[in-house]
Amino acid sequence: MSRRCRQRGAAMVLVMVGLVALIAMVGLAIDVSHLGLNKARLQSTVDAAALAAAKVLDQTGVEDQATAAAMNVLGINAAAHPELDDAVTNGLTVTVEYSSTLQPFTPGTTPASYVRVRAANFSMWVGFSAVVGVSNKSTSASAVAGPSPTINTACNIAPMVVCGNPAAPAPYYGYEPNVLSVLKLASGNNPGPIGPGNFQLIRLGGSGGSVVRENMAGSYNGCVEGEGNVETQTGNLVGPVTQGLNTRFGVYVGGGISEADYPPDVITAEPSPTLSYDSETGVITQGGQTVTTGSEVNFNYQDYTARLNAENYDNAPAPNGTGVPLRRELVIPIADCSGSNTGNSTIPVLGFGCYFLLQQAEQHGTENYVYGQFVTSCNSGGMPGPDPTNIPGPYIIQLYDDVESNDS
Repeated sequence: MSRRCRQRGAAMVLVMVGLVALIAMVGLAIDVSHLGLNKARLQSTVDAAALAAAKVLDQTGVEDQATAAAMNVLGINAAAHPELDDAVTNGLTVTVEYSSTLQPFTPGTTPASYVRVRAANFSMWVGFSAVVGVSNKSTSASAVAGPSPTINTACNIAPMVVCGNPAAPAPYYGYEPNVLSVLKLASGNNPGPIGPGNFQLIRLGGSGGSVVRENMAGSYNGCVEGEGNVETQTGNLVGPVTQGLNTRFGVYVGGGISEADYPPDVITAEPSPTLSYDSETGVITQGGQTVTTGSEVNFNYQDYTARLNAENYDNAPAPNGTGVPLRRELVIPIADCSGSNTGNSTIPVLGFGCYFLLQQAEQHGTENYVYGQFVTSCNSGGMPGPDPTNIPGPYIIQLYDDVESNDS
């Protein structure tokens, strides 16, 4: 063999080695990109599943329902991506765990507040990487969700404000949880400073009876900042207030409001006999007996949550019914009413309270009585502040980093 032929043969070998290396590099780049894309898809799917489970857990306290919600959402999201959809039915390992604490997340502790969804063994095809002996790649994802710290910007609030004591501790500012509280619409178009026990309407997204009615029914989805301001709404709109609030009990009278737009709570039971209020003495009675706390009433917030946990509903939730959990929980701004509040005025917000409706609102001439009790916490729209604290109050369901996993 001539020297030139030997050189051609050596060059061919070098070219082939170079091509293999180049193919391997290109293949690795393509496959890494493919892995990253599917990793992002899996993480988004697991995030959505954890949020769905945490929301159902928050509403019902039932882990089986929360797990079913997680798997349902995971399946729906995976269906949009053929590889992930195939993995869900062929080899993807999904676990759903619950913990009463966030850090440390301790599976099996009660009462459960936080949920972790993990998906492992998502195996994917490889392309050019197979040239160098890599036959498949796999990835995993993890997500934790649960209630946030107390929020400082609340959404979906009721269009009413109650007066608090700026010197009293947050988040109640003088109100006490579990103590019965009849909130009374301040009388007259220009009620003056609203006193303890009274509430005044606030302007949210417009003015007038129809806006107040729909806002009381739950239509307003805007937000109000803690330590911000609210503008009062003039006019004694007791009719719209009653009509809007009572949709939460499945009562639809006047104003064109309907069950389709404003569904009832899943539980509409009330104290029996219903509570009565003497506006002159400020005394609340049930069956002629004075009552001051929720524990003295034969249907209270604790009974409500127990029935939620037991799935003992008056109105079945979707998809089999029209009921919606927690419709009877209201987020109400608590404000500093020490200034002049005649006519339209702007008053500073101190914070937000969680108020549970015990029974239907009652209209008495130009007054409106709203029966309920302030409670320690409630699910709301909004967002935690930059330095949130774990004091009681409104919260949202949000995602957290899973400190025990690099996948989160």
